[in-house]
Amino acid sequence: MGAQIRVYRQKIASTTSMRKIFKAMELIATSRIGKARARVAASQPYAHAITRAVSAVASQSQVDHPLTTEPTQVRRAAVVVMTADRGLAGSYSASVLKQAEGLIELLHSEGKEVKTYLVGRKAQAYFDFRSRAYTRVWTGGTDAPEYSTAQEISKVILEDFATDFAEGGVEEIHVVYTRFKSMVTQEPTVVRLLPLEVVEEEETPATELLPLYEFEPETEQVLDALLPRYIESRIFAAMLQAAASELAARQRAMKSAGDNATELIKKYTRLRNTARQAEITQELTEIVAGADALAS
Repeated sequence: MGAQIRVYRQKIASTTSMRKIFKAMELIATSRIGKARARVAASQPYAHAITRAVSAVASQSQVDHPLTTEPTQVRRAAVVVMTADRGLAGSYSASVLKQAEGLIELLHSEGKEVKTYLVGRKAQAYFDFRSRAYTRVWTGGTDAPEYSTAQEISKVILEDFATDFAEGGVEEIHVVYTRFKSMVTQEPTVVRLLPLEVVEEEETPATELLPLYEFEPETEQVLDALLPRYIESRIFAAMLQAAASELAARQRAMKSAGDNATELIKKYTRLRNTARQAEITQELTEIVAGADALAS
């Protein structure tokens, strides 16, 4: 009986220690998510302005530009998958990977080859464990993305998009990431970046009219300069949304883990007290039985 009590004491001590870790991680995520949400809000004016400019150029000109022209046949597509570097964020990375798997399966069913580009160690581990090939991986700082990383990703995928199919190029680019909606809602999202699909922000009124532009120099040169910056802004916006979603998911997961640890401590405490009472009862019974035996 004494050994059983020691086991419960050890479980209570270890669970209490884990609860402290969960609480610390919850507080860290809570303190960082405010900054992440502020970065998302700060990036929206530029993203909105460049989206309006690209929309105007693409809609007001009839130029045949490779970034805006739909190919007659798409034979190979690129998929950029954005996950977390670390775990302890609930089903955050698993949901993104599930969405990516669905997209890859859909592209394969349409007869398209797929080149995969990964962001985050969780995606890398997922593909490595299944011995599946990927073209490029970026790790580090998924919860605090840098614009230089977005520029590098944009440069790589644009170079592959400009490369001929016979030389390993792609004709379509998709991004899979998690859109931050609120502290309790984060939605895995698929966006096709190229050929260009201009997507305005959700708060933009549907009736808003685009301004008329006069292009100087030629429209092709404007698109050459504008579209790469547009892709960079879209990639960076997706990374910021994913970072805010990751921190929100981690904060929620750590709070749930802390609450579960508290319930386990209560359960083990009750079991320990029950074992102690049983031990005391047994000792009293033995004393009374011994006294009766002596008296008789």
